[in-house]
Amino acid sequence: MVVLAPQCIVGSLSVFASVDQDGREYFVEGLELNTRRTRSDCDVERPDSFVCIRTSSEDFYLTTFCLMKRAAAKHLIERYYHQLTEGCGNEACTNEACGSSPGFQRMDNNAAAIKALELYKNNAKLCDPHPSKKGASSAFPENSAKGAHNFSACSNGKMNHKDLQPSREDFRDLNYLTEEKVYEILSLCSETEDYSPLIRVIGRVFSSAESLVQSFRKAKQHTKEELKSLQAKDEDKDEDEKETASGSSTAMEVEPEASASSGDGSSHGENNVQKLGPVEVSVDIEAVRRVYDRLLSNEKIEAAFLNALVYLSPNVECDLTYHNVYAADPNYLNVFIIVMENSNLHSPEYLEIALPQFCKAMSKLPLPALAKLARLWSQYGADQIRRLVETFQQLITYTVISNEFSSDNLVNEDDGVVAATKCLKIVYYANVLGGDLDVDHNEEEDDEPIPESSELTLQELLGEERRNKKGPRVDPLETELGIRASDCRKPLIPFEEFINEPLNEVLEMDKDYTFFKVETESKFSFMTCPFILNAVTKNLGLYYDNRIRMYSERRITALYSLVQGQQLNPYLRLKVRRDHIIDDALVRLEMIAMENPADLKKQLYVEFEGEQGVDEGGVSKEFFQLVVEEIFNPDIGMFTYDESTKLFWFNPSSFENEGQFTLIGIVLGLAIYNNCILDVHFPMVVYRKLMGKKGTFRDLADSHPVLYQSLKDLMEYEGNVEEDMMITFQISQTDLFGNPLMYDLKEGGDKIPVTNENRKDFVALYAEYMLNKSVEKQFKAFRRGFHMVTNESPLKYLFRPEEIELLICGSRNLDFQALEESTEYDGGYNKDSCIIKDFWETVHSFGQEQKRLFLQFTTGTDRAPVGGLGKLKMIIAKNGPDSDRLPTSHTCFNVLLLPEYSTKEKLRERLLKAITYAKGFGML
Repeated sequence: MVVLAPQCIVGSLSVFASVDQDGREYFVEGLELNTRRTRSDCDVERPDSFVCIRTSSEDFYLTTFCLMKRAAAKHLIERYYHQLTEGCGNEACTNEACGSSPGFQRMDNNAAAIKALELYKNNAKLCDPHPSKKGASSAFPENSAKGAHNFSACSNGKMNHKDLQPSREDFRDLNYLTEEKVYEILSLCSETEDYSPLIRVIGRVFSSAESLVQSFRKAKQHTKEELKSLQAKDEDKDEDEKETASGSSTAMEVEPEASASSGDGSSHGENNVQKLGPVEVSVDIEAVRRVYDRLLSNEKIEAAFLNALVYLSPNVECDLTYHNVYAADPNYLNVFIIVMENSNLHSPEYLEIALPQFCKAMSKLPLPALAKLARLWSQYGADQIRRLVETFQQLITYTVISNEFSSDNLVNEDDGVVAATKCLKIVYYANVLGGDLDVDHNEEEDDEPIPESSELTLQELLGEERRNKKGPRVDPLETELGIRASDCRKPLIPFEEFINEPLNEVLEMDKDYTFFKVETESKFSFMTCPFILNAVTKNLGLYYDNRIRMYSERRITALYSLVQGQQLNPYLRLKVRRDHIIDDALVRLEMIAMENPADLKKQLYVEFEGEQGVDEGGVSKEFFQLVVEEIFNPDIGMFTYDESTKLFWFNPSSFENEGQFTLIGIVLGLAIYNNCILDVHFPMVVYRKLMGKKGTFRDLADSHPVLYQSLKDLMEYEGNVEEDMMITFQISQTDLFGNPLMYDLKEGGDKIPVTNENRKDFVALYAEYMLNKSVEKQFKAFRRGFHMVTNESPLKYLFRPEEIELLICGSRNLDFQALEESTEYDGGYNKDSCIIKDFWETVHSFGQEQKRLFLQFTTGTDRAPVGGLGKLKMIIAKNGPDSDRLPTSHTCFNVLLLPEYSTKEKLRERLLKAITYAKGFGML
């Protein structure tokens, strides 16, 4: 048998012709191979004629051999194929195997290709083209030799520009598109009202990565000498020759542009120093947008884009997975740039097959390509970014709602959702890059490394090798781009638009956390894409992490006890006197921090000396509340209080040593670690500084509003600053006793006047001093204490500064209606009981301060948890019949014990007295 020679491509199937040694014809039916086989698998020990083409609608490779009489047979098969897919054009056609027949059932292109082979084999009836169809071009080459040549060229990634040059009447050899060519074909189709030529061209170009890479290229910019030379030549030609030359020039410009782009983009990633500069790509994005605007209004043409994407995506995924095509040609990124400009990608037609497959292909892009795509999209406007976000969010939401996910059917295992989330990450970083960035003002790392815990980690408990020893991971794309989410002051669109609530509802966070910590290579964790998770879900992930560390510390303590024979405490126990709570707590914590910082990661148990009560969480809540009240008392002098903003700031003149501020940081870290909410009031700049950013002028608006307004007025002053204001680079501050302290913002600052030219420098130095330098010692000690507890936690990886504040302080929005809806009842009460109805009417009538007292009495804190009061599972239980007893509570479990009072008035009086005089642990 002679070697099979490729003759043409029908749909996504390759058609081959061959004859045996006697010249007799033969035919072999399609052969179905094992599923999920790679091209490399198919290439093993096979003749060159054995070619595998991956189908788009099925996840297996199909091989087809068919015997035909070379060009004549190929031509007949093509006619059968187009008869099935497009019809003959005669609406009254009676041929059951024709797409124009009224009773014909439509089929996809793969099925049509196979059916065409069967029709050829059975010598079925073949319709003559209808008059309206005559003259329409075929989607495939008529000449078998040229077809083989084009197939071979495309498969090798090379294109002959003479072959690409189309004639005006025929678009069969058009293997790439320009904006002008699209409009030309569209105009011809409009005249005949037959859009099949354009549909076939779109189907062919948009289903081929090689064709898309060459399409919609930017016009080459000629040098002045080249322009003069071209002008001189054009003057010697008539109008028709000029037109021909122009068309030829346009076609031939592709190759130089491609090679130039390839040379610039072949390096591994972009230099982070240039991350904020413009990103150059060879595709003309504006032209692509104009083409889509013109074509997407036609339903038939839109269907061509949809079908082409179905065929394109699996082959692109295969190329990226096994052939490293981006490294060979960085212009391969054009495929994703062009497709993502389709504004209809989020429509229902794409969500079933096309978009999930394309997302899977995009997720296979190498890291430098992802970074370049993020930089490119960062140059888009907010509307374009929002469109990209909505595209991927629509796919995630559609998939989540359409399936029933559970602990047995995890959403983490859905390839479409995972791929869309990975693609959404690109848009997320584009949103960050395109926003208001501050990449320069970063806090210096602590000089002394924080001691590492000797804990048994989750990996070790499960027999896994320990990873990420030095704390939370960093996203590789974030590293490649050289930015962090905390660098962004204001993104192009709000971060909240990246959160997908339906996904959060079905996510099994315990499993997801396990994947995050242990099975990072084999399983996908949504914690690696924290932007898509809401604060409640992320807080649950942090809770699991904290609990695992607590159990690890408990286990390692037990092991030490067995080996060393001494009794060690598996918990972090604090025994304090209520009247000396600060002294007792800080001294004990200081000893622990010095001797073994790992003990800070044990579960906290607090005991008030002389009081009964087992700490199941409630005593710890009260402990933190009392400590915070004492520490932030202005009389102590560690923090200053601004009456206008109700916020605290570090006192630069404090007499307390650095150790005291370190211990305050430990208290805040312990509160997060033990899932307790604190009533602290810091400006946002404190949380930004905890995340590694320095304070700048704009942060003064929150922390020092009066100073901010003064400096802003200075910046906007239109007169002569030096003559009218007479200020210098020396500023004055007051200490605790009201004594003035002078500070030079520059060396010899008292002799340097502030002028219109240097006032911006003055404002920046002033803010630097107020927010950073003046409190440098205090804040560094505070941050060090905070990191002693949280250094190995994913806190910094998961949360943005504003979410850290929510985590520590809880929500200030007290929605008691949500609390009523989430409350459960026990002991004989239910939501329809008369006393329960009276109870809620009474609580809703309370003022804001009384509501806070009620929360403090019932839960141990006057703040709502992350997610609001609806996330607080409160229980109201019956505590006997009517009596004069006050209501009592188990703050550890958020349980309110309520006697069945006889009247609403008595209920109100007893409840108010209980919540007003509730401090202490003497009631139970």
